[in-house]
Amino acid sequence: MSADDTTQTAAPAAANAMWGGRFERGPDAIMQAINASIGFDQRLYAQDIAGSRAHAAMLAAQGILTSKDAEAIREGLLTVLSEIEAGNFEFRVEQEDIHMAVESRLTEIIGEAGKRLHTGRSRNDQVAVDFRLWVRAQCDAAIAGLTALMQAFVAQAEAGADWVMPGFTHLQTAQPVTWGHHMMAYVEMLARDRSRFEDARRRMNECPLGAAALAGTSFPIDRHATAAALGFDRPTANSLDSVSDRDFALEFLSASAICAMHLSRFAEELVIWSSAQFRFVRLSDKWTTGSSIMPQKKNPDAAELLRAKMGRILGATVALFTVMKGLPLTYSKDMQEDKEQVFDAADTLMLGLAAMTGMVSDMQAVTGNLRAAAASGFSTATDLADWLVRELGLPFREAHHVTGTLVGMAEKRGCDLPELSLEDMQSVYAGIRADIFDVLGVDNSVNSRKSYGGTSPDQVRVQIARWKAVLA
Repeated sequence: MSADDTTQTAAPAAANAMWGGRFERGPDAIMQAINASIGFDQRLYAQDIAGSRAHAAMLAAQGILTSKDAEAIREGLLTVLSEIEAGNFEFRVEQEDIHMAVESRLTEIIGEAGKRLHTGRSRNDQVAVDFRLWVRAQCDAAIAGLTALMQAFVAQAEAGADWVMPGFTHLQTAQPVTWGHHMMAYVEMLARDRSRFEDARRRMNECPLGAAALAGTSFPIDRHATAAALGFDRPTANSLDSVSDRDFALEFLSASAICAMHLSRFAEELVIWSSAQFRFVRLSDKWTTGSSIMPQKKNPDAAELLRAKMGRILGATVALFTVMKGLPLTYSKDMQEDKEQVFDAADTLMLGLAAMTGMVSDMQAVTGNLRAAAASGFSTATDLADWLVRELGLPFREAHHVTGTLVGMAEKRGCDLPELSLEDMQSVYAGIRADIFDVLGVDNSVNSRKSYGGTSPDQVRVQIARWKAVLA
């Protein structure tokens, strides 16, 4: 191809059939490339055909289409559906989008009746209903994926309800907690994620079909019938909003982004925990890889890739907000850029949920290392301070000072708090008694945290029982 060839316009063919007599020439080749969405919105084929079947049935019920034409359309659409699902359908760029691809093939199959399908609707409300149906299904898939992951975390929690491990703040040892308590923290996070998808699904469950281009239609259509046929609660109430709304996609992305952040946080913990420096967990060969040069390596690549891939969801969320933020009512072609972002985010989220469920189910806690780490770093210092307040009546600030002094003493001697003698402790505060040692062990520490939602094994089992009932 010569350099000039790259700027030549497309052959001056007849105007695009979609646009009728207004255009005398076909589009420039580059315009055709930037304008077409068939390369990605073909994913909406099932939703597009479902919407068209509901629309045609309604048109017939209202006497707008003859029953003969409606039956031909119904059968023709089923043929198109079977062709696509069998991989025998040719998607062509000149058809622009999934709507025209389906309608063009339908007309080839059944003739003139296929041209009547678009009565009383526009591609604006057509894409709005297709996309809403697709996103609604993705909410259902995300809810199912989250439920499976929550069950995996609950199973880990039940296995280790009383395994002691360090709790961290600033990634520094803070207080002993239980493995079960840590696992159940993610159940709570994921439950919020699940509720966000459920809420978003409820809000998006209104049908925009019948809003037409932007102002509704003069045909006597029955929007409640099409809404019911497609499983919506009701039709949307304002035609302008119906064709310009992408809140449902933004809510899906927002819920996905928060969920992705939660998945990434645990992926980071898996990377840290499986390192030689921590050795808190083992991941099997299913979720790790080796090194091409270092034979000893067993890398947590699945967790690392999941951690990175979640950033794509955050990026998609920002991208669609950026597309929508400057658009006046109603439809603008900018909105064609909504789908690739949502498709990629949905694919990435489902892959992340599946991978994380596999890793959580597969990981094995190294309980000896967890316990040893829990006992390090003066992790029971807060228990000592609490004992001073509870048993000796010291104000907490004074108890904090006494405990800090004892921590400094233990640090200088290279020992932990339980290894100080009673005399050592009494040299800092004379009122300390021998029963102080009853609270300093890690088991004593976690068993004492019996407040609702606390880390004691009894409280952890209460939460496990609650969530097992909910998830059942």
